[in-house]
Amino acid sequence: MHRPLTVAIAALLCAACSQGGGARDAADADLALYGTQEPFAAHAVYFVVTDRFVNGDPANDQREQDGAQRTFDIPVRCPDGIDGNIGYLGGDFRGVLDNAGYIRDMGFGAVWITPIVDNPDEAFTGGDAISCGSSLTDRGKTGYHGYWGTNFYTVDEHLPSADLDFRAFTDGMRAAGLKTVLDIVGNHGSPAWTMPVVQPGFGQIFDADGQLIADHQNLPPQQLDPTGNPLHAFYNPTGPVDAKDGSIFDGNLAQLSDFDAANPAVFEYLAGAYEHWIGQGADAFRIDTIAWMPHDFWKRFADRIRGQHPGFFMFGEAFDYDAARIAEHTWAANGGISVLDFPMKQAMDEVFAGGQGFERLAPALHLERGPYANPYDLATFYDNHDMPRMDASDTGFIDAHNWLFTARGIPVVYYGSETGFMRGRAEHAGNRAYYGQERVDAGVGTPIHAALTRIATLRRDAPALQRGLQLPLRLQGDHAVFYRVLDDDVRQTALVLLNKGDAPWKASLAAADIDDGAWRDGFDGATVHARGGLHLDVPAHGVRVLLRDGVPSAPALRTRLQASMAARLGGPDAR
Repeated sequence: MHRPLTVAIAALLCAACSQGGGARDAADADLALYGTQEPFAAHAVYFVVTDRFVNGDPANDQREQDGAQRTFDIPVRCPDGIDGNIGYLGGDFRGVLDNAGYIRDMGFGAVWITPIVDNPDEAFTGGDAISCGSSLTDRGKTGYHGYWGTNFYTVDEHLPSADLDFRAFTDGMRAAGLKTVLDIVGNHGSPAWTMPVVQPGFGQIFDADGQLIADHQNLPPQQLDPTGNPLHAFYNPTGPVDAKDGSIFDGNLAQLSDFDAANPAVFEYLAGAYEHWIGQGADAFRIDTIAWMPHDFWKRFADRIRGQHPGFFMFGEAFDYDAARIAEHTWAANGGISVLDFPMKQAMDEVFAGGQGFERLAPALHLERGPYANPYDLATFYDNHDMPRMDASDTGFIDAHNWLFTARGIPVVYYGSETGFMRGRAEHAGNRAYYGQERVDAGVGTPIHAALTRIATLRRDAPALQRGLQLPLRLQGDHAVFYRVLDDDVRQTALVLLNKGDAPWKASLAAADIDDGAWRDGFDGATVHARGGLHLDVPAHGVRVLLRDGVPSAPALRTRLQASMAARLGGPDAR
């Protein structure tokens, strides 16, 4: 995907012979400037916990599964009266597909849905008690989220409708202009021990024919006998392995059955299952808990998937704020799998909810010779289902979206954030609350939604904002100025100015920082003329984006762009 460093250096040396911003001539025929050439970078992602988005078909609610263990609508009472819920609430494929137009019209090109595989039919009776503020506690919780797989070849019965299986769902999404990002799990199945009485499904794995092939038998990992009992061989009796150094984590993750990555049968089962779902229309994968499996497992997995589906895009969840640690997953030697950008998430929270200046974002960008194979392929976000939602004001969300959809990376927005839904709430305190059709309809045109739609639509229509090289001019206090420059099969420059302050900003660019001539406003198409610099008004909590076909010709800018491109190509992916 990326050209070797030698080519980039040659391009840098060629800069002196080509200072023009128009069509390339013979002297710079090989010159290219880009952040990424990954096709998936064109698509911002809307993330839904499927069960919590919209109940489009009450007929698949499975309320009859309520028995000794309640499964539908199980509130977690919080002292402030804003409750969470650990039961099923009815969201399904139909609810997402019915709102495909709503998602697309906000400017998104893809929808990430939580795992679709079959989960146990009861609430878990083991584990630790759940409270409003607890984490990694599962007693009384159902598998509404999808991460407790028991049969990885079968769709959970809560999701499809009589006329809408997964294939029909992905076909419908594609017809509506949206790709489907499928959340997959390789590390674990369902909770597997500490049950007072053994429950069906928990700690068990079934094959595509419905045959039991693994059973934890309600035993803690240390009591498993993988050599003497074939049903134990799927599981790791020592605890999960750190992908970085092969060490054993201290304990398992919330009593979840931990798969043995070294067992070829585990690999074949999972790779076969996820190949099946690609065949049913999955366009990309988000990989849950990628850091809990060794690098060699994901390398084999990525090679197998891309051997059948070249260029298939995947990004993983390594819940770590250390860029050096999560970056290892992106290296070609480890499978070349992108990751969710947790370090940028941390910085965004501190800037847009915590009041810090734009300079806090600079260290998280890693634009030149950073630890990532390519920082432009990272999935960027500010919160998700596993952490408290961002606790920001309306303007804080607007400012966050203005950055998210103009800076490097592939934006991911969690359902409901377009209206500030449940801001500040943790997992069991409402983070995963039911959204519903009424909120979807009522939210259209509200301040956060309107501003998100405006900037996301611009990104969808501007290749430079999707794939262009990012060149910061200013990241300081309430103000940011940077370029996104694309010069490969498409030539476009975007100049981005952000103001997260409460007062309008009269921005000024020196002559060395902008080409003279006509630019067009990215939002209304109006012509903006630069001559000997530029003065531009940026509204409070606003964004201005100027577009121009071609690339900068100012010598200082071109030198910086070429050096940045060479440095970008000198990262780990050049190894």
